[in-house]
Amino acid sequence: MTPRAIPNILTVCRLLSAPLVVWLIAEQRMTTAFWLFVAAALTDAADGLLAQHLNARSEIGSILDPLADKALLVGVYVALGLQGHLPSWLVILVVFRDLLIIGGVIVYQLAIGKPRMAPLLVSKINTLAEILLIVAMLANLGFGVGDTVFVNIMTAIVGVTVLASGGAYIAVWWRAATLPASGSQ
Repeated sequence: MTPRAIPNILTVCRLLSAPLVVWLIAEQRMTTAFWLFVAAALTDAADGLLAQHLNARSEIGSILDPLADKALLVGVYVALGLQGHLPSWLVILVVFRDLLIIGGVIVYQLAIGKPRMAPLLVSKINTLAEILLIVAMLANLGFGVGDTVFVNIMTAIVGVTVLASGGAYIAVWWRAATLPASGSQ
């Protein structure tokens, strides 16, 4: 194993942790789910930093990283939503946004060609907000600590950033799809 492989290994570990975290939540093992989710979330930051530091960005990493994020976050949101810990409107927004992004990439590739996938700043903010809400919720459920005011604020922030991120991706794709046809620039 070369050091350049470490970011992708971390990403695969995050991807593989998703079903385990969801299972732990389903089994009401919230403390263990908290620690595994935190570890998985830390790999999200670590793999990107290491890929940049080691000059180890790869095509497979650019596909696996968002896939791992979506598998982990959507799985946890659905699991917590089904148990009534998160409002269903929020779970629906999170799932729909990710389906919109996946569907958008597929349609873009079929209609225009391979998209240059660079996450938008608002999408990164959204991902961070989604992670912080889950950490707060699992800390509350697993340890009995946490502030419902903070959870409520994070719920609102996640809702707003989900809408902003989804809208931003639609705008980027719309512009890319219409710009060549209009002949400008």
